[in-house]
Amino acid sequence: MDYNKNLATNYNIALSSYTITRKLLLIISIIILVSLSVIISLATYFFKKDGITRIEENTLEVVGIQANNIISKFISTSKNLKLLGDELISNKSERFEKLFFENESEILYVGIYKKENGELKLIKKIINNYTQGLNEKESNLSFDKIITTHQEDFFSSIEGGTLLRNFSDEYPTPIIGMSIPFEEINSEKSIILCFLKLSSILESFQTSGITKTVLVDEKGNILASPNQEDIINKVNLSNLEIFKALDTSKSNIPLKMEFKDSNGIEFIGSYKKLGFSGGGLITIVEKDKALEEVYAIQRRNIYLMIAVLMFAIIIVYVFANSLTKPILKLVTAARQIESGNYHVNLPIPSKDEVGVLTHSFNSMSKGLDEREKMKDAFGKFVNKELAEMAMKGEIKLGGERKYCAIFFSDIRSFTSISEKLEPEEVVEFLNAYMTEMVNCVNRTNGIVDKFIGDAIMATWGALKQDDNAVENSINGTLMMREALLRFNKGRGSDKKPIIKIGCGINSGYVISGQIGSNERLEYTVIGDAVNLASRIESLNKPFGTDILISEEAYSKVDTIFNVEKMQTIKVKGKEEAQTIYAVLGRKDDPTCPKTLKELREIIGIEMDEEDKTVSKKKGKKSSAEEKEVKYEILE
Repeated sequence: MDYNKNLATNYNIALSSYTITRKLLLIISIIILVSLSVIISLATYFFKKDGITRIEENTLEVVGIQANNIISKFISTSKNLKLLGDELISNKSERFEKLFFENESEILYVGIYKKENGELKLIKKIINNYTQGLNEKESNLSFDKIITTHQEDFFSSIEGGTLLRNFSDEYPTPIIGMSIPFEEINSEKSIILCFLKLSSILESFQTSGITKTVLVDEKGNILASPNQEDIINKVNLSNLEIFKALDTSKSNIPLKMEFKDSNGIEFIGSYKKLGFSGGGLITIVEKDKALEEVYAIQRRNIYLMIAVLMFAIIIVYVFANSLTKPILKLVTAARQIESGNYHVNLPIPSKDEVGVLTHSFNSMSKGLDEREKMKDAFGKFVNKELAEMAMKGEIKLGGERKYCAIFFSDIRSFTSISEKLEPEEVVEFLNAYMTEMVNCVNRTNGIVDKFIGDAIMATWGALKQDDNAVENSINGTLMMREALLRFNKGRGSDKKPIIKIGCGINSGYVISGQIGSNERLEYTVIGDAVNLASRIESLNKPFGTDILISEEAYSKVDTIFNVEKMQTIKVKGKEEAQTIYAVLGRKDDPTCPKTLKELREIIGIEMDEEDKTVSKKKGKKSSAEEKEVKYEILE
């Protein structure tokens, strides 16, 4: 019962958790989520891929254009410096100087130097006083100091290289130093060194977008940048992968790459070498900022997906409710049938499949109700388990050989008892008595084979195999003994006489099955073991006992029950003598009688002189001489 209750509880929990409405909501939600997630993911992927491609193309274009502008600027400046240098060496008039500074207004200082004794020696210099309005003394001192401090950086130009250096940290405004090789003077190599402002160059680096372009020297120091702080602080980019790629590159065309900085921030960049100096241009874009619009589209799509999902859930919920309400009614009705209430008739909600199912359910309910009524009626005439098996077609026609325990019981002096009662009173007391006895049989897994007047025939293990058939049969008989003691309380009058019974049990192989004619069949057992059980039951009166078992039955339970061995008997049809045992009770029962005498006192058996004589004389008949002799008591 507890198991069935737990099973029903678990079923209710499962049903409440997995209704069709929830399943539909779950399935639709999963489909929408998966579908839209895949669409959003693919769209984001392709948008992102396309965005990266466009950014790479843009950075390549920017770095290419900027590099060409810078190269053109410095090549033009280099040519003008050489022309100015020629004029300075030839001591021409100041007319050319003025023309030069008007054309190169951002150049602040120009000097011609040669290397002497490991130092730069000034040969000729001029300061731009034409366009800048600088104090010559202050400017001269400032540039001389810078040159003296960093003269070793300019030695490479003497060997033929162009050099660019950032000196913005040593001057009031962002400037760079530029040195180029010049002609030999007195067989010695010389350079032209100039300082120029970055105003016009920086204008080309300014951008309103997220792209950042910087000019770097061969050491990674920033020469020009849209951010003046980077120039003044001489920020070094040598630790970036893009600069390392620039430094090792041998190509003169713009190249692209993706990289991360020391903080793990991803960048998309392009780079190009200047060609005339070890430095180059680098254009970078922070990847997340560049793809910000892609991510914004992704977020909008997610919001749209949530809105679609909520709308779909509402629609599905409304539809599912219209579908599940009649199904839930079917579930409730099914539970009623499961609990044994077959009087169920549901209204048909529609003409679709649910309506057809409801109609079929009503028909099933009606059929089950009729079947249950038939089973109940049938079960009143035969064992309920037998009735259930018969209705399921599990009982074979004919018989099967089975090992079982056979029980017979009989009411002592029933004829004299019934003579004192009206027929209705006989039936009433028999029904009350039989109810108690049959209950004991059923509780120990036995089945009542038949009622023979006041006698009861029952079997254990005949219908279904039972390895404990003999033990169960004796347990059931002991329960009958206790039930009869309770039944007899308050009895003792002519109308309510005290009932005493005798029970006989034997075990053995029998033929069990449907026995009878084509018109009427009866489920019973037949065989020699049945006959012996009947003979044993009839010995209770001469032996002064209430429960007797055969030697075969005792051999199965000799360690379970206390018995007392009775006289050997000779049964008709049996050549060998049979040993019979009186059952006192279970060995594990502390109230079990110790002797047969004690048992007789408990159950109220008083042996008369005739019975005592019969039990002692060899060959004495069990009843009148003229009757058939069914047994003989031996010494």
